[in-house]
Amino acid sequence: MNYNWITTNELSEILDISTSAIRQNIKKGKYQVRKVCKWYEIFIPSLDIEIQNKIRTQKENTSIALKDIQYSEEDKKLALTKFDLVMQWRNFTVNYKGGKVESVKDFMKIYDIRYKNSQAYVKINKVSPATMFRWNKKLKDCNDNWQILLNKYKGFTKTTQLSEIEKEIFLKFLLHPNQTNIGKAIKLTKYVLQEKGITDFCCDMTYRRFARKYIQEHYDLWVFSREGGKALKDKVIPYIERDISQLEVGEVIIGDGHKLAFQVINPFDGKLCRPTLVAYQDWKSGAIVGFEVMLEENTQCIASALRNSIINLGKIPKYIYQDNGKAFKADYFTNLDGITGLFVRLGITPIFAQPYNAKAKPIERLFREMQDSFERLLPSFVGSCIDNQPAYLKRNEKIHKKCHSNYVPTIEQVIKLLNYWLSFHYSMPCKNVEGKTIGEVLESGKGNGVDTSMLDDLMMVSEIKKIGRNGIRFLKSDYCDESLYGLRIKAVIKYSLFDLSEIKVYDTNGKFICIAKQMEATNPLANYTGDAKDIEEFKQKIKQQKRLEQQTVKKYFAELKKDKIGIPLLEDNYSDYNPIDDKKLYLSEFKDFEEDNSPPKFHNRYEKYDYLKKKDTLTLEEENWICNYERSDEFQLIYSAEGR
Repeated sequence: MNYNWITTNELSEILDISTSAIRQNIKKGKYQVRKVCKWYEIFIPSLDIEIQNKIRTQKENTSIALKDIQYSEEDKKLALTKFDLVMQWRNFTVNYKGGKVESVKDFMKIYDIRYKNSQAYVKINKVSPATMFRWNKKLKDCNDNWQILLNKYKGFTKTTQLSEIEKEIFLKFLLHPNQTNIGKAIKLTKYVLQEKGITDFCCDMTYRRFARKYIQEHYDLWVFSREGGKALKDKVIPYIERDISQLEVGEVIIGDGHKLAFQVINPFDGKLCRPTLVAYQDWKSGAIVGFEVMLEENTQCIASALRNSIINLGKIPKYIYQDNGKAFKADYFTNLDGITGLFVRLGITPIFAQPYNAKAKPIERLFREMQDSFERLLPSFVGSCIDNQPAYLKRNEKIHKKCHSNYVPTIEQVIKLLNYWLSFHYSMPCKNVEGKTIGEVLESGKGNGVDTSMLDDLMMVSEIKKIGRNGIRFLKSDYCDESLYGLRIKAVIKYSLFDLSEIKVYDTNGKFICIAKQMEATNPLANYTGDAKDIEEFKQKIKQQKRLEQQTVKKYFAELKKDKIGIPLLEDNYSDYNPIDDKKLYLSEFKDFEEDNSPPKFHNRYEKYDYLKKKDTLTLEEENWICNYERSDEFQLIYSAEGR
């Protein structure tokens, strides 16, 4: 089938003359023409032989070009849809009695109703009569080859027009680590070319197309040169997909710290601050199984979160995959001076993530979800960075500042709110188990429970300390007990981070010595400015000092009785020296010390009062002294508070 008609625009392109010149020739009668809608078509056999050969060559080149161009599947589907539309229109016009334009309009009405929900039709959108005629003409000229309807401007057969020196200079700017943007790189490239005497360079759009194509074909080099190795790992290098179905609930828990994006009241100084959340997530179910909120991420906070996780799971996990931070790798968890760490005592294998590799820890995604669904709901939300701040913290937002609630929760209130949020968290669908929620998966894998007292004992820390004058110095505090008096040995202490009011003391052989209590400093003016508690503590400490002193004196005289104390040098070289007489002298003094019935010396008036109240008989002078003392302010302050 031959189609021997060509439009005026197509002929002007082939002959490289204007369309107005073609129209002038039509008016002069040089061409045999027909009018189609608003344009003319020229009968090809009425043209000169040379022009006919050019037209034939152009059609052949067009057919070859269509084969060389590579198109996407989407473009091919669109061209086939156009082809099908034209073919159906041709069949519709066979028995149509109206004009050409009316035939297209009536056909498109029917087509709209029949293929209204078709995706291909949505991409074609509305088709005008002129568009239908143009598609039909292209198909006739190419023997109904549907490829002529492909969008030629989407082909990638053209190479860039940039010269090699233009590419070299342009890429130097684009691949610089300072990340020069494309627009500035184009201007700088042209300036450098002008400095080198090159004035014939391409337009800006050509540079932009080259940059866009270079990014698509060398994305790895583009990212690494501009953003570095970490961005290359995060954006380009293929990631490893983990098969979570091989894990069991409670087998592996993931731990990390997170700075909360809202403020709380500091319990120590009353100021506002952002607290830190340490949480452990079960890898299988994706549920938070334990957490702790404190001011800073420290060993005590992590240990408390781990303890809560074990109690909630009802069993001790086999593995812990956690952050590589200093607090998570503390000696308390690993080892300390050769003493077994917490993880070994609990039978847990710790796995530490690589530094600066957040994508390896699934809990990081959970923290982001928590920020969006929990932290943003609190009135004290301040954002995690400047770009994330709420409106009332920005400059000149007076209305938002007036409308903003000044409520700031305490840490205890935050913990209660987090526990309430966990019910929402557990109701979300589990990504690792289809058809179940996070809470259902977690409940299905919980253990039978753990003995909290045994768990606390296992979580106690062991550390070697030396006993000194005030007992054991630990964490900037003194821990003392009378059992430690007179000892200057190394001892093993065991303590729990959940209760630092006391420590257990053992010798190096493991023999239990005592439980040492934390000592508190005394008011230096207890008798004058202190309350009843300060005075009573001061009294007890004075009594303890006297009791320990008498204990040492008794031990000393006990050694005298065993002939263990003497001066061997005098015994060997001086015949006049008689150690037996010295011993008798010491023992007589010790007897006087034991049988001394003289009134004791008192450092304070209340000591004398206590002594006189215990006596069976009192002198008139002593009774008067008691009466005067009971009317004093000191008596009312000390003994009234005691309920005497």
